[in-house]
Parts: sequence; C-alpha cells; structure tokens
Amino acid sequence: MERFGDLICCHRKKSRLTQKQLADLAGVGKTVVFDIEHGKETIQFDSLKKVCNALNITIMLESPIMKNCEEEVYEKG
Repeated sequence: MERFGDLICCHRKKSRLTQKQLADLAGVGKTVVFDIEHGKETIQFDSLKKVCNALNITIMLESPIMKNCEEEVYEKG
C-alpha cells in the first residue's frame, strides 16, 4: 500500500495539485488523500476510486484465473 501511496502522490504533484485540491476534486476529505499517500491500509475502496478517478488513474484487477471468474459473473447476470 505504501508504494501505491507514492504513486498517487507522484500523480498529484505532477498534476500540480495540493492534497486539499485533489480532495476537493475527488469529493473526499483531505485526510483521505493524506492517508492514501502515507500507505494507510484501511482506506475505503470507494474513496480510493474517487481519488484515482480525479487523477485519471484506472484500477485494474488481474489474476491467473480472472478470465474464468469474469465468465462466471457474466453468466450469472
């Protein structure tokens, strides 16, 4: 999670945003951005998605069996 926080921080700085500005763009509190950047492990996924969306970062899930799982999920519904 710490490395992920470093990546978020890098994107924010290259976008020339303060933590407060990013928080406002993402619709989260400044503490959320601070916590993400400092590797806190209990960040709510919804908050993390909002921050990533504000920075145009796409979250992708990958695993060796992802294709099989996706097929099962789509078949259900």
